[in-house]
Amino acid sequence: MNFLAYLFQDWSANRGNIKGRLVLFLFRSVQLVNRNMLLKILFCWHLVLYRVFVEWHLGIELPRKLTAGKGLIVYHGQALVVNQGVVIGENCVLRNSVTIGHKKLADGTFSKCPRLGNHVDVGANVCIIGDVTIGDNVIIGAGAVVIKDVPDNSVAVGNPARILEQKTEAATRIELI
Repeated sequence: MNFLAYLFQDWSANRGNIKGRLVLFLFRSVQLVNRNMLLKILFCWHLVLYRVFVEWHLGIELPRKLTAGKGLIVYHGQALVVNQGVVIGENCVLRNSVTIGHKKLADGTFSKCPRLGNHVDVGANVCIIGDVTIGDNVIIGAGAVVIKDVPDNSVAVGNPARILEQKTEAATRIELI
């Protein structure tokens, strides 16, 4: 993927969402800077700008070391916190007040971070905590607290999250068309 394609890989997914486009453009640019020590030195001002503007001013914590697939969508990003160890698949949606990260274990260590599959739609005020795997084509309802794995083609809601509905493969194919 060339330089410009990398920077703008989330652009079309965030059509009409100027804030989302700006935040994800800056996020992808700090990821590029983070790849090389020389770039980190030359563009340290950009890393500081990203931290101050996006994380402190806008309240969106997308760490530069985060692994996120193309087509990421950020709606109403206030209070969005994602741990740097999280892996986010392609074409995922994150809404406001979402927290995704590890949890502290009884022995004082931390668990692994969550892994989100492709086409995951995360509702507002959702917490996804601990070593969990969210499958592909999953919808997580607003206010859910996910502490266990969620299988592919599912809808999860509640605190703690439970599987409300599991879509069949035929229904999923129809929705994608």
